[in-house]
Amino acid sequence: MTLHAMAYTATGVERFDDLGSAADAEGETWIHADAVESAEMGRLRERFDIHQLAVEDVIHTETRPKVEEFDTHTFVLLKTARLGQSEAVEFEKEIRTSPVGLFIGEDWLVTMSTSDIDIVDPSTSRWAKNSDRVADRGSDFLAYRIMDAIVDDYFAVLDEIEDDIESVEERVVDDPSPRILEELNDVRRDLLAFRKTAWPAREALSYLSRGDIPQVADENEKYFRDVYDHLVQVVDLIETYRDLSSGSRDIYLNSVSQSTNEVMKTLTVVATIFIPLTFVVGIYGMNFADTPLAMPELYWEYGYPAVMIGMGLVTVLMLLYFRRQDWI
Repeated sequence: MTLHAMAYTATGVERFDDLGSAADAEGETWIHADAVESAEMGRLRERFDIHQLAVEDVIHTETRPKVEEFDTHTFVLLKTARLGQSEAVEFEKEIRTSPVGLFIGEDWLVTMSTSDIDIVDPSTSRWAKNSDRVADRGSDFLAYRIMDAIVDDYFAVLDEIEDDIESVEERVVDDPSPRILEELNDVRRDLLAFRKTAWPAREALSYLSRGDIPQVADENEKYFRDVYDHLVQVVDLIETYRDLSSGSRDIYLNSVSQSTNEVMKTLTVVATIFIPLTFVVGIYGMNFADTPLAMPELYWEYGYPAVMIGMGLVTVLMLLYFRRQDWI
C-alpha cells in the first residue's frame, strides 16, 4: 500500500513514513492511502475506526458518490473524472472515473483511492506554505480543498466535450456522414456517464453544506457551499451540452432526410417524364401493321421522326411545367 502521511501545525508540515507516527502526531493529520487489502490497511482501519463497508465502497468503482456519518467520522465518496482514449474503440474518447474516499475526523483526515490521483502532491505543495491555515481551520477545511480540486477538474472535462460538440456542429450541415452520427452518439454517452458522477456528487455536497455534520465547522460550511455551487454549474452545463448534442443530431437527421427527399424528388420527376413516353412506345410496339385498323403513321415516310419529335416535345413541356411549379 502506498502511504502518504503528514501533519499540519502552526510551525509547518511534517511528513511521516509510518502510520503509527502519523496517527499520534500533533496538529491536523492527513493520511492518503491506496484502497487495497493489506496488513497496513487493516491497521489504518483499526486506528481510525473505519468501517470495512466504507473501504469497499472506495474499491468498487461503480458506487455512486455519497455521504455517510459514523460515530467518529464522516465518510464522503467522490469521483475524479477525465476524458481518455477508449480501450474498446480506436479514436474514441470515454469518461474515466476513479473513486476517492474521504474520512473526516475531529483532527484528522484519511483519503483513499484505487489509482494514482493528482491530489496529494499539489495539495501538499500548496498547503506546505500555509500550514497554519489548515491547523487553524481544521481537517474539514483540508477536505474541502481536496473536493474543490476534484470538482475543478470537472470543468476541464466539460471544456473538452464542448470542443467536440463545436467540431461536430461545424461539419453536421456541410458533411452529414454516418461518422458524424457516431461522434454525436459518443458525446451523448460521455455526457450521460459524466452526469451519473456529477449529479450524486452535488447531492453529497449539498448535505455537507447544510451544517448537519459535526465534523464540519460552522465557519467552513460556506466553503462546501462554494463547491456545491460549482457542482450545480457542472450539472447545468452537462444538461446544456446534452441539449446541444441532441440539437446537432436533429440537424443531422434533418439534413439526411432532406438529402433523401431531394433524391426521391429527382427520381419521381424522371419517372413521371417517362410515363407518357412509355405509353407512346407501348402503342407503337403492338405491331398492328396488317390489320384494317393499322396506324397510318406506320406507312408515312416521316412517321418515325415525327413520333420522336413529339416525344421530345412532351418531355420539354413537362420539364417546363415542373419548373414553373417549383418542383425542380
